[in-house]
Amino acid sequence: MSIRTLDDLLAEGVSGRRVLVRADLNVPLDKQTGDITDDGRIRAVLPTLGALVEAGAKVVVCSHLGRPKGKPDAQFSLRPVAGRLGELLGAPVHFATDTVGDSARSTVEGLVDGQVALLENLRFNAGETSKDEAERGAFADQLAAFGDAYVDDAFGAVHRKHASVYDVPARLPHVAGRLVLREVEVLSKLTSEPERPYVVVLGGSKVSDKLAVIEALLPTVDRLLIGGGMCFTFLKAQGLEVGTSLLEEDMVETCRNLLERSSGKIMLPVDVVVADAFAPDAAHDTVRVDGIPSHRLGLDVGPETVAGFSAALSQAKTIFWNGPMGVFEMAAFAAGTRGIAEAITKADAFSVVGGGDSAAAVRALGLDESSFNHISTGGGASLEYLEGKALPGIAALEN
Repeated sequence: MSIRTLDDLLAEGVSGRRVLVRADLNVPLDKQTGDITDDGRIRAVLPTLGALVEAGAKVVVCSHLGRPKGKPDAQFSLRPVAGRLGELLGAPVHFATDTVGDSARSTVEGLVDGQVALLENLRFNAGETSKDEAERGAFADQLAAFGDAYVDDAFGAVHRKHASVYDVPARLPHVAGRLVLREVEVLSKLTSEPERPYVVVLGGSKVSDKLAVIEALLPTVDRLLIGGGMCFTFLKAQGLEVGTSLLEEDMVETCRNLLERSSGKIMLPVDVVVADAFAPDAAHDTVRVDGIPSHRLGLDVGPETVAGFSAALSQAKTIFWNGPMGVFEMAAFAAGTRGIAEAITKADAFSVVGGGDSAAAVRALGLDESSFNHISTGGGASLEYLEGKALPGIAALEN
C-alpha cells in the first residue's frame, strides 16, 4: 500500500496542530445501566491517541456508536465512552454534546496542546451515512474544519463509504493510524501466501453473511471448519433433520454446491448441543448430528466436534477465526466456543481472531488475549478484506 502513516505525520511535527482522528469506539453498552461491557475497541486506539498527545497535538476524536437514525438518540450517546477513554489516557477527555454544532466548535477551540476532545456520535447527523454525495460532502466539510490533519484509526469502519471515513481524507492531509496499519499488515499475511496448513474457522448465525468469504477462501485454505448457527443449513444440505435450529432454507442448495466443490476441505460438526428453547436455563443435552429431534434446536457444537476441530487446528501454521461456535453468552452453550478458542491458543500457528463476536467471546470467556497473534477490531471489514473487496476507507487513504 502507498499510504502515509502516523509516524510520517509525527515526523513532520504536530505540536499545536489540531489532528482529527476517526476512531472506532462502537462499544457494547448495558441496556439497563448504560455501562460499557467491553472496552476492547477503546483500548485498541490508545497507541495512536497516546502518541499524538505526547507529541503535543490538539486531538479531536470522532466515532459512531450503534445505529441511530440520523438524529440524536440518548441511548447511543458517546458520553460514557468519553469517561472511559479519559480513564485509560490518564487525563480528562473534553466531550462535545453535538457533532459539528456550537458545542463541538467551542470544545475544539478550547483545546490546548496535548488535550483530547471527543465529538458526539457521528451518526446523529444524517450526512455521515448519506448516499447523497452532496449531503455527505457538506458534513465532511464541517468535520474537516476541526482538523489540520486527519488520522484514520477506525478499521472497523473502513468498509463503509461514510463521510468521516471516505470524504474527510479528501479534504485534509491524511495518514493511517497504528491500528489500521497493523490490521492491514496482519490480514495481508492471510491473503498473500500464508504458511500452511492454513485453517479457517467460521461460525456465527447465517451462511448468507459469510457466503462471499467462504467462496473467496475455499480455493486458498487447507481446511474450513464450520460451526455456529450457520452449520445447520449445511447439515440440512446433507439431508439431515435440524429440528427448530436456525435455518436459511434459501441457502440449502448453495451449501450443497459448496460441499460438492470443497474437495473435502469443509468440516462440519458431528455432534451438537440441543435444547428445548432458546433460553439460558433450557433443558439440553448432546446428540449426534443425525439424531437431532424435530422439536429441539441446536445452540452449540458438541465435545466430539470440538475434539475433531481441535485436531485439525493442532496441525495448522496459520489460523483465521471468525464467529462463535454457539450461543456463548449463555453458560450452558459456551463450551464449544471456549474449546475452539483454547485449541487455537495451543496451536503452533500464526492466529488471527476476526473481530466482531469472536473478539467479544475471547474477552467474555476470560481468555488471554495475548495468546492470539492478533485480535481484529473489525468483523465486517476483516471479512471484506479477505474477500478481496476494495475498502472505501483504505482507498481514501491511498489517494
